[in-house]
Amino acid sequence: MSQNDIINSRQIQWFPGHMTKTLRLMEKEIRNVDCVLQILDARIPLSSLNPEIERITAGKPHLYILNKSDLADPEITRQWLAYFKSAGAGCLAMDSKKKGSAAAVKAPIERELSALMERRRSRGMEGAAIRVMVVGIPNVGKSTFINSFAGTARAKAANKPGVTRGKQWISVGRFDLMDMPGVLWKKFDSLETASHLAFIGSIRDDILDIEELACGLLDSVRTIYPQQLLARYKLAPQSLELPPYELLQAIGAKRGMLVSGGEVDTERAAKMLVGEFRASKWGRLSLERPPQRMAQQAIPVEEEEPEL
Repeated sequence: MSQNDIINSRQIQWFPGHMTKTLRLMEKEIRNVDCVLQILDARIPLSSLNPEIERITAGKPHLYILNKSDLADPEITRQWLAYFKSAGAGCLAMDSKKKGSAAAVKAPIERELSALMERRRSRGMEGAAIRVMVVGIPNVGKSTFINSFAGTARAKAANKPGVTRGKQWISVGRFDLMDMPGVLWKKFDSLETASHLAFIGSIRDDILDIEELACGLLDSVRTIYPQQLLARYKLAPQSLELPPYELLQAIGAKRGMLVSGGEVDTERAAKMLVGEFRASKWGRLSLERPPQRMAQQAIPVEEEEPEL
């Protein structure tokens, strides 16, 4: 089973009505903000880049945050920072759960808005609040970012999609943050994108087959990080040649997840696998690399971007 089978031929209601309302709300409110701060998942920067958000926010100063960088491969994250820089986009890598880390975004936001700030100073409006729309897909860490930025719990946060349901303004010093609900898009360009979103928990698990999800994840990770998989589950190298479902069974057997008759409880093993991946117990893994053509054209970074 390949990762392309994760979002299969069944009709899945993964785009609930509140997401349509959110996109409409963004279209209405974009004129009321000075810039856009888009949170991406550092493990899947392209798959977490919502094209609908890009369309709606085009024309506004933009800053991208590669969040959860503590879960991603640091070398691949450096490549992504160079990729975004080569495209002329402001981009930072960070772990929003790290106390005080989001505060370091304040200066880059001001840099992105330098022209606007200059106009304000010329009009005697230097003290006016900077209005920032904070956007991203579900479960990417927006609320955690805002709470870190504010230094206190201002937004609801949970390790599951769909917690924030309506816009809310949060004032932090000279910044007014508009926290928007996480939103996906109606049609994915590729099944790989859909699979990646499912792996990190941006598509609700209760509408997916957890065993298919685990098999797709194994199929993806064993090709790029085979040693981490072998080490985590104490597997023999030849295990990587097994079909994904048999590999899932082998891992379940290693963990003693057996039912009567000695068969492996594959559902339990699948839940364990997906949970451990999301908790970074396999190590720091990145599922996406920058597109090779663009990566070759990337402007060399003079100073390595600090991981915040």
